[in-house]
Amino acid sequence: MTYRSLTALPVYNEARHLNSVLDQVCHFSSEVLVVDDGSTDGTGELLARRDDVRVISHPVNRGYGSALRTAFADAIERGFDAIITIDCDGQHEPQRIPRFVQASHDYDIVSGSRYLDLFPEDNAPPPERRMVNEQITTELNHRLNLSLTDAFCGFKAYRTAALAKLDLSEDGYGMPLELWVAAAAAGLSIKELGVPLIYLDETRSFGGPLDDVQTRVDYYHNVLNRSLSKSTLDTAV
Repeated sequence: MTYRSLTALPVYNEARHLNSVLDQVCHFSSEVLVVDDGSTDGTGELLARRDDVRVISHPVNRGYGSALRTAFADAIERGFDAIITIDCDGQHEPQRIPRFVQASHDYDIVSGSRYLDLFPEDNAPPPERRMVNEQITTELNHRLNLSLTDAFCGFKAYRTAALAKLDLSEDGYGMPLELWVAAAAAGLSIKELGVPLIYLDETRSFGGPLDDVQTRVDYYHNVLNRSLSKSTLDTAV
């Protein structure tokens, strides 16, 4: 039986990178879904001109987690065996999609890690981004008995049969933390794949208050604590 995979990109105001990224993604994936999360910068108009991707549009911006959940539901409903998620900001390399698809044959979640291996194209992340990632990844590993090196990389592959077991509800950027808690509680198999650490020379925003580092860390802690409180896992720090 043919193993069917869907590549999905959650996008919000990515007109600058959209076409160049999608051109590459479509070269490595025959089934591509874009979830336009209420973009207002012309992203929707660019998507309307393409006939090589499917588009689901949120009328208003609902958040990164909400866009991912829309993609998950679509992949499950349409009977795909796996879904690969990749960001549309130019910081992931679409040519690595086939490796994620292949690894998803053997693992429930295949998660990209920018800190697992060294690559020639690596460049330094903003110090506060690295600090927050290290802090939250360390805490996540301690509380969930995992051994992740990068809790937040958006380049992932999921087996849809495993996703269907998870109850996810977080709309914002903290959704990956909710997902890790649910995955650990469900006993899903996890593998990390090294991907280059690419940060483009441009300002990226989390939106509003979350651009403040401490506010963002507090939000991540709230998501983690809330997710643990509804799981069967030990919540002790």
